[in-house]
Amino acid sequence: MVQSSARRRAVYENFQQSSQKAAGIYEPERLAQYEKLKLEAIQTAPVQLAIFTDTDPTQGHGLGRQTLASTLEQSTAMAVQNLNLVARAHGLGVGMVSILNPGAMEQLFEAPESWRFSFYLCIGWPEFESDTPLLHELGWQENIDQNWIDM
Repeated sequence: MVQSSARRRAVYENFQQSSQKAAGIYEPERLAQYEKLKLEAIQTAPVQLAIFTDTDPTQGHGLGRQTLASTLEQSTAMAVQNLNLVARAHGLGVGMVSILNPGAMEQLFEAPESWRFSFYLCIGWPEFESDTPLLHELGWQENIDQNWIDM
């Protein structure tokens, strides 16, 4: 849980630097859209979590990781999705800040060597309710054509 204002400020600075770097790949029209997106709530969310995955835990005795190395990251993602579902059931929003430098996050939080940064979550009361993801509403990303699904 990230409660320190100094750490929150450092995460926000990481975000700003990473966002500026990410913006460099877009053509002017897409860049204008990018700059309008609300991609972070680091300055406003009351609850913030830095999520890491331990890539070499002693628990589990390596079960699953021998054949599917991404098992640990998938377990972390499933835990975060469960958190998101519970939060939504209580009317809370969970936003994921993905425009961050992972190495800088690991350094900022003095993560042990075997830990890898996975997610930065901002949790709070949403400013508005919608069944449509914000990136879809703003025309940044359309729904994926599901005609490829063959049952």
